[in-house]
Amino acid sequence: MDKFRTPKLYCFSPPVMLATLAIEIILAIHTVWRYKLTPVTRIVVALLVCLALFQWAEYNVCEGTVLFDSVGWAKLGYVAITMLPPLGIHLVYQISADKRRWIPVLGYVLAAVFIGYFLLAVNGVSAGVCLGNYVIFENQPGISEWYGLYYYGLLFMAIAYAYTRGKNAKKYIRRSLWSLIIGYVLFIVPTTFVNIIDPSTITGIPSIMCGFAVLMAVALAGKVLPEYTKQK
Repeated sequence: MDKFRTPKLYCFSPPVMLATLAIEIILAIHTVWRYKLTPVTRIVVALLVCLALFQWAEYNVCEGTVLFDSVGWAKLGYVAITMLPPLGIHLVYQISADKRRWIPVLGYVLAAVFIGYFLLAVNGVSAGVCLGNYVIFENQPGISEWYGLYYYGLLFMAIAYAYTRGKNAKKYIRRSLWSLIIGYVLFIVPTTFVNIIDPSTITGIPSIMCGFAVLMAVALAGKVLPEYTKQK
């Protein structure tokens, strides 16, 4: 509890994790209350819940565990963030009314492979360590490179997909997809900037990226859905 008494508040400290968790849960509840449940709103809620679940997992790693040990929470956190890239691609698919079902399916298949590894492999996720300002997760040697390729690959694929589908779409769809692209940029660019100015933070990319991803959460609830539902 001493961390809550100190006057110095770090960007990704446990109190900020709780604040971020609260924001994402409130946005999820607001989305369910404000909008009719459709495939698009369900995906947005799933994205917000996964972001919130990762913050809760991080908090338990840092402040003492409930139900699971720190490794269990680290694994659950990885499951949550692994679902984010395919959910983003699925959101573009639904907003743009694409007919190529294999696109979101491929994303979910790749996610299932990594989730299965993290949950079932010995030392797939071996530890979660709280550094006071963010959490680092330890994986088997070599898996981080493949996971990074999967993660960043699908993030940039979602941006390109949204841009391509939005170019010639109806105005409300285009604005919704443009807002989604802005949401991606809002958490990818700051994370990259932090890693450049302090390379030691690379080990904490999942924690730092999901800290900035609260901006994506605000964009989803504040721009993507309103723009999409304005004409719908």
